[in-house]
Amino acid sequence: MSQPLRAMIYGVTGYTGRLIARHAVDRGLKPVLAGRNREAVAALAGELDCPAVSFSVQQPAQIAEQLQGFSAVLNCAGPFSQTAQPMMDACLATETDYLDITGEIDVIQWAAARGERARQSEVALIPAVGFDVVPSDCLAAMLADRISDARVLQLAFSSSGGLSPGTAKTMVESLPGGGRVRIDGEIRHVPTAWKTMEIPFRHGAQWGMTIPWGDVASAYYSTGIPNIEVYAAAPRNQIAWLRRLKFLLPLLAWKPLQNMAKRHIGRTVKGPSDAQRESTRSSLWGRVSNDQGKSISATLETLSGYHLTALTAVAALERTLARQVPRGFSTASQAFGKEFILSFPDTDIRWE
Repeated sequence: MSQPLRAMIYGVTGYTGRLIARHAVDRGLKPVLAGRNREAVAALAGELDCPAVSFSVQQPAQIAEQLQGFSAVLNCAGPFSQTAQPMMDACLATETDYLDITGEIDVIQWAAARGERARQSEVALIPAVGFDVVPSDCLAAMLADRISDARVLQLAFSSSGGLSPGTAKTMVESLPGGGRVRIDGEIRHVPTAWKTMEIPFRHGAQWGMTIPWGDVASAYYSTGIPNIEVYAAAPRNQIAWLRRLKFLLPLLAWKPLQNMAKRHIGRTVKGPSDAQRESTRSSLWGRVSNDQGKSISATLETLSGYHLTALTAVAALERTLARQVPRGFSTASQAFGKEFILSFPDTDIRWE
């Protein structure tokens, strides 16, 4: 008799991890809930009637001891710059499929670099299965399908409702590094708010600025397009303020200052309320173009970021447990299909 499939969700005491754990149980899963804070993990596990385990993610060998016998782990513990690499390496050692909800370029690149080893070990590595970057990655793949020789991909999103503590801490980590885009196939560092443009979202035009979003990494693997820019909607005065302060942002790389900012976030940022998640929406826009000047664009409307992340992450985990995903590294659109995003409620694409 074969062993039952076992799933672990790590990082369940964070804002997004709790949402995902609750949705997984609502879907009929009974994952092992895990994290670093023993008491907090045990409390949530007791509420959801799930098994619980507590461990840190500093050393792959120690993580591997905890992952023995698991089919898949969904990593929700950010910043993923600190948790993803040791967790991936432990998954490769134990032949456990790995997923996470990162939006960090480096994490996606780390997964891609381990792709061949993962394929040989029959392990799936699928980073970024939340709002970062499922809707934008699927949109990119659908756009690229319309122009096979596209050379430029531009993506943009507008999402309201506030940030979780984990997202805010990740932003503090990334601000000193400025922006990043992909030029001629290579990821390049650029200044903060390097480019701006007025973005024709479906609900109306908004100004946006380039940001170092995960699609700069993932969309290249999904589409093969060598030039990629990602924009976030922002008021023009905020863009101007960031540009004026860009020379001061590298100071945040100083660890004591960064730690102080993170402690302040931990005390003051609580994440969107249930009502905010249910009442807000996310809007995306994308355009591809080729060297002959041909272009096509589309808008995508979907749920609020954290609401969508809970749905997409659990759906990704279910498909991974069912072995419906390729072995090795995959982006969301590669693993689940470019129309994966359209399977979720209140989500549709409109071609321009």
